[in-house]
Amino acid sequence: MRIDKENYYLDIAEVVLERGTCLRRNFGAVIVNNDQIISSGYTGAPRGRKNCIDLEKCIRMDLNIPRGERYELCRSVHAEANAIIHASREEMLGAQLYLVGKESSGEYVKNTAPCSMCRRLIINAGIDNIVTRCSKGEYEIFRTGLWIDEDESICGKFGY
Repeated sequence: MRIDKENYYLDIAEVVLERGTCLRRNFGAVIVNNDQIISSGYTGAPRGRKNCIDLEKCIRMDLNIPRGERYELCRSVHAEANAIIHASREEMLGAQLYLVGKESSGEYVKNTAPCSMCRRLIINAGIDNIVTRCSKGEYEIFRTGLWIDEDESICGKFGY
């Protein structure tokens, strides 16, 4: 049986996350437009800076900071941001972003969704949909247009 396109691109994003350097959880992102991969990105420190896996330290883990909060303390650039950085806006207009996250244990991240900072980048990049892996073979689709109307920054919502 042939794999559907959503899981095909999610499988690619899952391979991309294997390059991630976060001690807590890693994500892989793939931007696709018109059935062509435009860009990919994974979680990791900015170029030239040491990664958490190299330092064997995560300040957010040490401070027990919950997922979705205090990203200014994180050394990493998120997978979605890295994928957006490496593509032109023209290529991303109307695109889909495929996102997979795994905990350090190897389990899929529950309720995977872009953080509020990445949502802003995704909106400005012109990406239409985000497809996130729930489990092998299962996924959820987020429509970027809804994030414009449901602005979490107005009510000060934390996390995902």
